[in-house]
Amino acid sequence: MPSIMAQISDPKIAFAYLRPACVLLTRAPTVTNVETLSGQLKEVDDATLQQLQEYVLFPLRFVLKVPGPKNEKLVQTVAEAMSHVLEDTCVQSWETLRDLLSELCLCLCSPTNPGKPADTSEELKSAVLRCLDALLHAAYGDIVFKLFEPVMLPGLGAAISLLLALAEKEKSRDVQAAALKCLQALTLQCDCTQEHVVPSSEERCTIGGTMASFLPGITVAVARIITGDLRQGHAVTIRAIKVWSRTVGLVMEDAQIQAGEPSKTPSADLGRITQLMVHRTPAWVKSTAGKLSVLLRKIISCTSSHQHWRVRLEMVELDDHLLARCSQSLGECVGPLLEALVGAVNDEEPRVRKRCEVVLSEVSQRTQSRSSSGSDITSKSSSSSSAQTFTDVLSENLHSLATSLPRLMRTSDDQKKLFVLNVFLGYLKVLGPLVSVVLNSSAHLERISKALMQVLELDVMDVRIVEERSHAATIETSPGSPDPYTAHTQRKHFLYFTDEKIFSALMEICRTLGYYGNIYLLTDHFLDLYQQSSAYRKQAATVLNEVVRGAAGIAVATEGHGLESEVRGHSASQEDLTVAVVSVMEEYTSLHNWHLITVGEETERDRQDQQLLSPAGLLSISNNNVSNTKANSLQVIPSSFGTPSPSPSTSAIHQLNSNIWQLCIQLEGIACFAQALGRDFRPILMTSLYPVLEKAGEETLLVSQAALGSMWDISKACGYRSLKELINENSDYLLNDISLNLQRLSQHPQAPRVLTVMLTHSDCSLLPLVGDIVQDVLTALDLSYDHKAALFCSVLHALMKALARWFPSSCGRTRESARPKHTSPPKEVLDIRHFLLDLRKQKELAEGIGIEEDDTEDLVPPPTDCEDVEDIGGPDVKAELPAHLCITKDVMERCIHLLSDPSLRLRLKVLDVLELCVCVLSERENELLPMAHRCWPALLQRLTADDPLAVLRAFRVLCTLGETCGDFLRRRVSKEVLPKLSSSLVRQAPVSAKAGPVYTHTLAYKLQLAVLQGLGSLCQRLDLGDADLDAVCEACLPYLSCRQPIRLQEAGRSVFQHLIQVDPDAFWFTLNELHCPSSYIPPHPDLQPVHLSGMGRPRDEYSDNVLKLLREEFGSVAETAS
Repeated sequence: MPSIMAQISDPKIAFAYLRPACVLLTRAPTVTNVETLSGQLKEVDDATLQQLQEYVLFPLRFVLKVPGPKNEKLVQTVAEAMSHVLEDTCVQSWETLRDLLSELCLCLCSPTNPGKPADTSEELKSAVLRCLDALLHAAYGDIVFKLFEPVMLPGLGAAISLLLALAEKEKSRDVQAAALKCLQALTLQCDCTQEHVVPSSEERCTIGGTMASFLPGITVAVARIITGDLRQGHAVTIRAIKVWSRTVGLVMEDAQIQAGEPSKTPSADLGRITQLMVHRTPAWVKSTAGKLSVLLRKIISCTSSHQHWRVRLEMVELDDHLLARCSQSLGECVGPLLEALVGAVNDEEPRVRKRCEVVLSEVSQRTQSRSSSGSDITSKSSSSSSAQTFTDVLSENLHSLATSLPRLMRTSDDQKKLFVLNVFLGYLKVLGPLVSVVLNSSAHLERISKALMQVLELDVMDVRIVEERSHAATIETSPGSPDPYTAHTQRKHFLYFTDEKIFSALMEICRTLGYYGNIYLLTDHFLDLYQQSSAYRKQAATVLNEVVRGAAGIAVATEGHGLESEVRGHSASQEDLTVAVVSVMEEYTSLHNWHLITVGEETERDRQDQQLLSPAGLLSISNNNVSNTKANSLQVIPSSFGTPSPSPSTSAIHQLNSNIWQLCIQLEGIACFAQALGRDFRPILMTSLYPVLEKAGEETLLVSQAALGSMWDISKACGYRSLKELINENSDYLLNDISLNLQRLSQHPQAPRVLTVMLTHSDCSLLPLVGDIVQDVLTALDLSYDHKAALFCSVLHALMKALARWFPSSCGRTRESARPKHTSPPKEVLDIRHFLLDLRKQKELAEGIGIEEDDTEDLVPPPTDCEDVEDIGGPDVKAELPAHLCITKDVMERCIHLLSDPSLRLRLKVLDVLELCVCVLSERENELLPMAHRCWPALLQRLTADDPLAVLRAFRVLCTLGETCGDFLRRRVSKEVLPKLSSSLVRQAPVSAKAGPVYTHTLAYKLQLAVLQGLGSLCQRLDLGDADLDAVCEACLPYLSCRQPIRLQEAGRSVFQHLIQVDPDAFWFTLNELHCPSSYIPPHPDLQPVHLSGMGRPRDEYSDNVLKLLREEFGSVAETAS
């Protein structure tokens, strides 16, 4: 037969064309024959195929009816061929529909257990399900409704059970989705793009009555699918939600329930089938609604926070479908449905939010129309029959949710907590401007506020909070980093949640309250809570901060959620905001709420340089008799708290933590207020900036970081480009307050800290203004050095660091230049003739021959102060010193007196200040040398007869002095310092060589390391004599051993690198005596061979470091020798 170019449209021709294949398939049911028939069926057009439908389906159905086991591939091919026929034709015979439905279900179920799916391939199941779906879509309307007659209940139930089992138990996502789609098609609820039978209201009622028999099984099984394993994929979950909502909407439809069941007497022929029939009586409806409510809550809890947005969108569609069709019959479900819908208002996906807003608007309109016509709506918290507006339902649900919020936050998991908070937030957004009306109810306001107080309770038991201390380095900022404080932001820990998303949701709730609520009502109410109890103080401050931000419209999502479009929420006026901010700030910065104790008395005395102290050092310091006196003088103790014990217990620690967090939250609040007011906050700076600077100088790390963050936020909000500009622009009244408070230091002990912070973050333009204040500080130090010396030394340290930063000297540059050069100089060819001539000249000079020809520049004595005179005939007038040098000299004078203070902590701080003074004065040698002479005796005591910590710090000062006034110190260091340092190094070398890894954490190791790191540059700078260099060499040689700790070896090599710069020949010889890498062969026979002690010596513990030094410093010599 010639090939068919076009589809066959003549039934006779088509019959003749298909008949051989049909007969062959009936005789021999094989895969090949089925595929042959399937291929020929595609050559026939739809109209012709419709006429031959029964004929072509017969052989295919015959294959399925053949008894005995069948080949899976054969059944699959038959199902695919039948699918093609059914998709292109319509089933007009009820018998065909019924029999095909039965035959296809038999293909899916197990032969031994018809109630369970067969253990067949996924491809076979997919093909049969596709064929079943095509069958249900192909059935004519007048016959498809026969499926829902009472006589079909057993068969329909078997099909539904089989499809549910496939949807729930099957591992293939495609099979699961196909089974659920068949369930939709079976109940005439399919939502695909094909044409569907649209039942009339009476027919829909019949379907609903029949499906009521299967409602429990369908809803329970599909609910398990929805809440099952997330790995099944979002497509299966979405399809299951559709089946659940459409089935419930079909059976529980208000129109059907109100119309009632048609009073028909069941036929006697039905027999036991009548037991399967369900009558939707009011009692049945009420009972079923209660059971569906349980399932619905479980579904909502699992899907409201689903990771895929399409699942959340489908839940919105479920809410819409059931609220629109079943709001009265599903009375107990309206509350959960409304909660889920309101929770989706705050969804992160814009498409979900948009759809949710549309649905809520429709729900509101429907509810209001029913309310106006006298209908009632059953809310979550009330089932009264009186008419209620949608606003009443929402406000009552909000009140009920606020009541249960603390319990839910204590008992639920994080996902449930987040959902509950999103619902809470959703209620606020849906109410919109009507929130202010709801909050006018004292019951609502009280319940909401108490819920927030309990939920936001902080965990204050972490001992690390009170232990952490701030140092000067943590609050210093560089101009290049715009937000240096952000890296130090401390995360709050709450009692009832840990997820950051939960905290963000709570803060958005507070901002939404502020945006839609009355700012005066809210601030007054939460300030009352703040004042009532210390238990609520931190939570109330947190809420107040966000309420003010929300009232200013900061970080509030306001896109059309409100119910009344003509009444829009708006941020409060600037005047209202200013009044609210001022009242809250007055409460925050009052004496009892601002000057809180954040450290125990024992640690207050010992706050400076805590990172350098060993436990033994802390023990010895804590026994000082003056520590308690000094601690008390630096604290303002509010009357609401008792005097803490000298050694705080666990309960005291929790109180200190609570105080720390309260101060942090209040500091964050001041930043929030600045953001809310913008440049209008500038007038308030006169009363707010000084307290913030006080806390920026606090020794507690969290408080100082929070204050620094607040300063940055204030500067941005007020239009200042940096902290420097913020402080400089407001320095006049800040310095005035400091000056006044320094005169009453017992009442204002924080004043020096404010000055410290100002100096840290300002520039040299502040110096003319701060000069008088510095003199006040020095005077106060003179009058009360025994009580306030530690506090004032912190100020002086900040002052000198600022001066060193504002007026950089050559001190740092000298340090760089004093370091040994690791790059070898350009190689020069040794000229023997010039070398011998120079050697002869040096020998004659040593014997006194020709000394009169030598210049005498080196014999000129150093100039004295009186020689620096330009006009010989004029009076001897000394030039006036710059202001910063005068201040430095005054500070150095105090340091000299305080170097012998009994307190180790104070001596350490004074040594730091002294080092900075030396750096600042280094440009004026004639000013530095007299001061260095005066401080030398006290410094020598620290170097030779003090605690190791003080020795460490004093040696650092000595190195700095050596860089700036080397000749002046040469003799003093040679006679008084070097012998003791050398003997100490020699004494400790065997100890460190034998010690284990723990030794590197000891104070002795740190002292060794510091001395070795500074000794080389000190010797080079002072240009010490041969004897001193030999002593240093002898002391440092043991540290070239490989048995020493690595860093001590590196420091030992650095000493020799400096010494080699002073006398290369001598130390080349010294190193080669220790270990010589090769023998030196004379270039001429007349020259004597060179013999060094290190030649031929086997490799030992010094070899590696010696070879490294020779290679780095004498590379050319080594190469020549080799």
